[in-house]
Amino acid sequence: MSTGNPALVAVIREHILARGPQPFAWFMDQALYHPEHGYYSSDRAEIGRRGDYFTNVSVGPLFGELVAVEFAEIWDRLGKIDNFVIVEQGAHHGEFARDVLDSLKRRSAKMFSAVRYRIVEPFPRLQDRQAQTLKEFGNRVQWCASLDDLESFVGIHFSNELLDSMPINLRDKLVGLNGDRFVFVDSPNEQRTNQSQLDWIAKVANRLQLGVVLAIDYGFARSEFREVLQVRAKHRSLDSPFEQIAEADITAHINWTDIAQVAKKNGLRLMGFTDQHHFLTGIISACPEIIADERCTRALQTLLHPEMLGRSFQVLALTRDVDLAAPLSGFKFARDPRQQLGL
Repeated sequence: MSTGNPALVAVIREHILARGPQPFAWFMDQALYHPEHGYYSSDRAEIGRRGDYFTNVSVGPLFGELVAVEFAEIWDRLGKIDNFVIVEQGAHHGEFARDVLDSLKRRSAKMFSAVRYRIVEPFPRLQDRQAQTLKEFGNRVQWCASLDDLESFVGIHFSNELLDSMPINLRDKLVGLNGDRFVFVDSPNEQRTNQSQLDWIAKVANRLQLGVVLAIDYGFARSEFREVLQVRAKHRSLDSPFEQIAEADITAHINWTDIAQVAKKNGLRLMGFTDQHHFLTGIISACPEIIADERCTRALQTLLHPEMLGRSFQVLALTRDVDLAAPLSGFKFARDPRQQLGL
């Protein structure tokens, strides 16, 4: 029998009984984002040692401080624009936004005065948690429920482990029932696996007037792409997405080439692509004093080490109407992005 939140398991089962086998993207959307019972929407997701998984933000404030250096460089390269907007999606409880704004306030007062921070967050429970985390910054931080509600802006769109949690389809598979158990059944029709991710980058492109998109996640170029689904709870990998439904995280690796191609069709230009190790090393080379504190050592090792987060994550940079004579610091040590992505 499939396990997890009993109310949501019943909702999914009744839907399949009434309408037949469903695309995996629909199942994943219910498990993660059902308005009442979903893993993320109900604020059940926890990161860090006591949670279900580690991420860059759970390592501590250093990640936000390093990325804030890159944000400041982008602001400087774009002419130190007033009313410069940083948009974040996938903000969880707001720790990254807090670390960035705190760092800018201490290190780049002029940019801090020019910045407006916007969080795209559809779920009220998470908005409330974020508002508590960010209350010291007052109305400098504002929220909207979706990209459709976001006004066009000049600045940066940032995401960290957002794309991997977008509902995807699995090739040639639907979700059906065998008695009380959810099972995979063969699909008679070919389905685009990552349509939600492609729709997302098209919407981001539509909202960005001028600036940079930075997306950090894990995946492959198309030539190396393989369908990888991960289900995790309490730092343990589960065998099936039908275990601990709405109580476990479900993620999928990204096809970065697809993202870059759809971005280009929507007016964005590929600026950089590298792994997190090289991205953060480039930022540190431009601002070495940021890691002078000995307390940074363990966090830095986790963020950079190839066997930890350093090679697990990749960083994609896209631009609109920005022509940089030299690469941003985070891409100082990167190879040709078009070559890496097979474009």
